[in-house]
Amino acid sequence: MRVISGICRGMKLIAPAGKATRPTSDRVKEALFNIISSRFSFDGASILDICSGTGALGIEALSRGAASSVFIENDRNTLASLEKNISDPRIKNRSEIAAMDAVKALSLLARRGKKYDVVFFDPPYNSDLYLHLIEALGILDILNSNAIFVVECSTHKPLPGAFGSLVRFDSRIYGNTVLDFFTLEGA
Repeated sequence: MRVISGICRGMKLIAPAGKATRPTSDRVKEALFNIISSRFSFDGASILDICSGTGALGIEALSRGAASSVFIENDRNTLASLEKNISDPRIKNRSEIAAMDAVKALSLLARRGKKYDVVFFDPPYNSDLYLHLIEALGILDILNSNAIFVVECSTHKPLPGAFGSLVRFDSRIYGNTVLDFFTLEGA
């Protein structure tokens, strides 16, 4: 795993041993960022990386010019790798880790009044977090009006096309991985 583009291009990312994490492949990550970049500039963007694992998606966004990224991760073994990955001086001061349950972290961030331009959500495919978190994200006022919300899921568990005010505008399949892209209705 490595950073594909930007100021950290080529930087290797550390992943925890074992199969607890399922890092997004470089091929899928490159396609994901190409799709977002066709609609949105990362320059100065505020990023939220939920179930961030190694932080690969948030770090890629920072490398491409995002102003900041909050990484939400609850797994202790994975947190050690994430902390090492964001220790690079080019991104460290623009990174924050919320080491807690994802839904609780969203509530905390909403109370801070911060809004995000791009949100990545990549939980374990068998997780029950998908519906709970997406519903919470739709209720909480943490998305900018033109925000993009990207969900990585399995082809075996497809997501509905809308969650409240979040509406899917694109979906791509790469092997067993689905990338669903949502935005706020009317954006």
